[in-house]
Amino acid sequence: MSEFNGATLLITGGTGSFGNTVLKHFINTDIGQIRIFSRDEKKQDDMRHELQARYPESAGKVKFYVGDVRDPQSIADAMPGVDYIFHAAALKQVPSCEFFPMQAVKTNIEGTDNMLHAAINAGVKRVVCLSTDKAAYPINAMGISKAMMEHVIYANARVAAERGGTVICCTRYGNVMCSRGSVIPLFIDQIRAGSPITITDPNMTRFLMNLDEAVELVRFAFNHAQPGDLFIQKADACTIGDLAKAVQQLFGDTGTSIIGTRHGEKLYETLMTREERLRSEDMGGYFRVSADNRDLNYDKYFVKGKVQTMADEAYTSHNTIRLDVDGTVKKLLTTDYVREELEGIRHN
Repeated sequence: MSEFNGATLLITGGTGSFGNTVLKHFINTDIGQIRIFSRDEKKQDDMRHELQARYPESAGKVKFYVGDVRDPQSIADAMPGVDYIFHAAALKQVPSCEFFPMQAVKTNIEGTDNMLHAAINAGVKRVVCLSTDKAAYPINAMGISKAMMEHVIYANARVAAERGGTVICCTRYGNVMCSRGSVIPLFIDQIRAGSPITITDPNMTRFLMNLDEAVELVRFAFNHAQPGDLFIQKADACTIGDLAKAVQQLFGDTGTSIIGTRHGEKLYETLMTREERLRSEDMGGYFRVSADNRDLNYDKYFVKGKVQTMADEAYTSHNTIRLDVDGTVKKLLTTDYVREELEGIRHN
């Protein structure tokens, strides 16, 4: 963690699942200060008390800022002295964004632009923004807003690089298991209530990663990014049907109910498009998709021979490593949430 020694890190949307996991990784290091920026004062107060109870020696490193990325002044007020930013503030729920798409625009697109302008103006050194697989070939309002957010990131990264200032990059990942609003806690709650768990389509596939892996992806991007780079972690996937069986294998079988696809859902998710794959670099556990650094003067670019605009296939939850039920159980057991829920059952 030497790169963060004595530094000030700002996390937007910092009271969410990602922010809580970042704190677990960073609070007992030599980092100077962690600023939590979010709009929910109740969640901030809950987090403050939890930190004081769990990390009494280190809780003073964490400072709280009430604000909204939609409000340029509030995010600018949190910037002075910040060295690095992890940008996690977003509207993430697919169905709610379908019904309120302009809210997704205001937070995911305009809010990101507000944050990046404030970061560039304040001389922040590095910004890592968090995106989603739903931004690749988007079909729903949340994915479309995140796809536009990515283009806002790349445009600002280009401007910042021309000025020799802030390095801005992006990460894109799939479903984060047990994060707020995800399906696994819902399945567990339904089992506890003795109800059948509700499945949209058992043949759907989804990438699986835990919160610690999400933080490691962001740290990898932080350490390796050139301006405008996109980083993607190679991830396993499973079907929703097998995920349901895995949860029931751990918590009990109360049956299943097929409820059909929700608004804006895909059969499978794409982490890297065919067009992006053409300019990607395999870095072991990660892909780096480099920025397209051409300008608008296309007359100076000459292409001879065959023009290739895309790779043979995208990187999707259908063609990555597919976990069976037993493999999904093992993956579930890597999450703190599942382990804590199982421990609670044993004590009751």
